[in-house]
Amino acid sequence: MRAISARELGDIVGGVPRSLAPDVVATGFAWDSRQVRPGDVFLCIRGERVDGHDFAADALAAGAAFALAERELGVPSLLVPNVVGAVARIGMAFRDRFEGRVVGITGSNGKTSTKEFLAAALGVAGPVLKTPGNRNTEIASPLVWTEAEPSMTHAVVEMAMRGFGQIRHLALIARPHIGVVTNIGWSHLEMVGSREGIAKAKGELLEVLPPDGLAVLWHEDPFAPRLMDLSPAPTRTFGFAEGAECRILGVEPDGLEACRIEGVCHGERFSGRVPAAGRHMALNAAAAVLAAAYEGVRPQQAMDAISEVKLPPMRMEVRSWRGATLLLDAYNSSPTSLAAALEVLLSAPGAQRRLAVVGEMRELGEHEAAAHRDAVEDLRRRRLDGVLLVGEAFRRLEVRPGPQEGFEVAQGLEEVREFLRRLRPGDVCLIKGSRALELEKALPDEEAQA
Repeated sequence: MRAISARELGDIVGGVPRSLAPDVVATGFAWDSRQVRPGDVFLCIRGERVDGHDFAADALAAGAAFALAERELGVPSLLVPNVVGAVARIGMAFRDRFEGRVVGITGSNGKTSTKEFLAAALGVAGPVLKTPGNRNTEIASPLVWTEAEPSMTHAVVEMAMRGFGQIRHLALIARPHIGVVTNIGWSHLEMVGSREGIAKAKGELLEVLPPDGLAVLWHEDPFAPRLMDLSPAPTRTFGFAEGAECRILGVEPDGLEACRIEGVCHGERFSGRVPAAGRHMALNAAAAVLAAAYEGVRPQQAMDAISEVKLPPMRMEVRSWRGATLLLDAYNSSPTSLAAALEVLLSAPGAQRRLAVVGEMRELGEHEAAAHRDAVEDLRRRRLDGVLLVGEAFRRLEVRPGPQEGFEVAQGLEEVREFLRRLRPGDVCLIKGSRALELEKALPDEEAQA
């Protein structure tokens, strides 16, 4: 971001300086004292377990220019009534200066992959601002706008939610012209009570679209009609079925790291390599092609750009382990994404054995037991050569499969390591689980190689 003085930032957030000269300059933001860079503004965020105010002195010692805080700290600070609200005001101020077109992306699964695909596709038209990594929360997402440059023609902003109102909050800051909802699945069910609640929460993105904007939806999503009703803008769809404006005509595996697709968008054929395996990744690519086409990028140009994308780690990432192949998809998990990952595992060409480490799925609320019971039944039907179940949700099941069915139940990461040590050359093993389990920590760097 460009340098900003304490005086200018104070004017934006309505902050009161404490031990802070007005000409002190900041060049970034941080909310983790361990990740502070010299010149950052340290955001004192009050979390459920940690209060950032307690780490302000550490942040200043690490080189932070000053803190944005809600109480007196005894260090150079701007005091505001609410730090999260101040971050929103910062995002709005920088968004006001952005003259390009904006796309907002949300959905239960595939947000980050779709964002990466679409940013690449829109890059055909000019420089693109995009959410870095998965920084899609009420803290990280508004600060994306501080990185905007005058030359950028588009911004692609990813939006996550943990409850009602959160996506609306982010969308009112971003003011998107196009809203993409990848799908309505099961993630964060605990916070909103039902899939209908998820559709309502994700649909907040569409409700803020301008009448001359565009809503982009998955054609086969059972909640698509409900989402269409929420949007004041016209709707276009992507999918496999007839009637989708961007239709995938075929998907073929291209090893474990990619698939090749053919499709048609508004009557124009396109084909190419999606740099991740699975029909769900083909859908993410189709969503990106469709949104880019609305912005004037030809479908084949968009597909060519998508072919060059390198996705963030732990999203069907292929790794080697003593001659075996690991499919690391441990960024998060839900019933929908687990099923999609298992489809990729079963399609693995030439595998000696197909195995899976399946971690529990979080934030399912009252649906937890049923979802994990269904997951076990699905794993039984797929007849894998070995399954390790990880997490309390699997241990709480009334009826658990046993070793005679090829299933094991783990108490912790050490048992995951032991399971992986038993892999043989030629085996393919999926590692899938919710982020909180940190299953990737079972893979020592010296033994897991990209």
